[in-house]
Amino acid sequence: MGVSRLDKFYRRLLLTKLFIGGWGTPEDLKRIFEFRKIIGNRERCRSLVPENYPVYINKTEDHSDCQIHNGFFFSPLEHLVPGILPPEAVKARFQFIVPKRWKKNRSVCIHLAGTGDHFFWRRRTLMARPMIKEAGMASLLLENPYYGYRKPKDQLRSSLKNVSDLFVMGGALILESTVLLHWLEREGYWPLGMTGISMGGYMSSLAVTNWPKPIPLIPCLSWSTASSVFTTGVLSKAVNWTELEKQYAINSVYEEEIIKLLEYCGADSFKMNTEVVVGSEDGGVGDRIDHLLSSHVNTDGMNLDSLRKSLRAENTLHEKKTDTTKYCRPSLHKESISFMKGVMDECTHMANFSVPVDTSLIIVVQAKEDAYIPRTGVLSLQEIWPGCEVRYLNGGHISAYLFKQNVFRQAIYDAFNRFCLKYPNQH
Repeated sequence: MGVSRLDKFYRRLLLTKLFIGGWGTPEDLKRIFEFRKIIGNRERCRSLVPENYPVYINKTEDHSDCQIHNGFFFSPLEHLVPGILPPEAVKARFQFIVPKRWKKNRSVCIHLAGTGDHFFWRRRTLMARPMIKEAGMASLLLENPYYGYRKPKDQLRSSLKNVSDLFVMGGALILESTVLLHWLEREGYWPLGMTGISMGGYMSSLAVTNWPKPIPLIPCLSWSTASSVFTTGVLSKAVNWTELEKQYAINSVYEEEIIKLLEYCGADSFKMNTEVVVGSEDGGVGDRIDHLLSSHVNTDGMNLDSLRKSLRAENTLHEKKTDTTKYCRPSLHKESISFMKGVMDECTHMANFSVPVDTSLIIVVQAKEDAYIPRTGVLSLQEIWPGCEVRYLNGGHISAYLFKQNVFRQAIYDAFNRFCLKYPNQH
């Protein structure tokens, strides 16, 4: 199956680069990977978010068919990994769109934002308001960290500055979704489910892996890992590889320490093939010292001080040459791509997280010719979540997003109906 020409064309219209700041600091990556080990295991993080975590409603708008409640709470990630979130993102904001007339149950679906989906209007217009009319179903729209009111001042539009920002976003949304699910349960809503389109599909999938109960999940236009998105998909062309390669070459911590923290080792895991530059054709520092001593041993007027200066100069030149050689090594781009796959799989691969409690409640909607979310070379969701359903649409990522919102909504209704039939007495 080929890839969509529209996807490729649309990508060319986007001129901004991703990850212009690089990988993120090694210290932040280490903290994120350590925290991933906790939230990747549902049992280990049961007590991370209290069931009575405070949530506030600060404004309510009345409409003909619904009420729109604007609310907020403070991200649990700030308490658990202090300082990892930018200050603007600590306060989590949401809109809760509730029908004035329920058709059956008081169903609520949480929608997480896709790439570029700032604030709430897009999800409210394309998904939430139609769901009020079609199914009498409420929607809760959570604003992603790094988007809308939660966007850092130095971030350009939707382009995350660092690779680590994506992982921070994921960790925050897992915990924040748990806060909202607990709150909705306390308020008496049932059944509850989660969905998202593109990046929102990934994030909703991650969130559901952490929820300790059966729950409908409808990830649309997403797959099992984000690694292929940034290494082989059309978005890989938007990645600032120049800066990433430079940082990877100059700072040995990424290659020597961060790699050791990567635990994902599935059948599609990355394989590092780093060529370590041991020395140059001219020999090592020791060889150059021998050369200096032999060349200067019979030189008239050569004293110990001048010899030491010459040695220091040669050492400096060698170090500079080694750094340059390391930065310009032919394998650097390949190594950087492999490292990207490694860190992405560590924090976004569904096989690195707990399996949702009931995979039969998962309906995945995928585009057959999606150039943004490559499925080749990575584990399928059916392999990771046996029992889930995958529905395929003709066309690519962009055409599905523009013209298939009704298909996404139908998948939501089907998953919720499936839940009600299977767990009629759970609430």
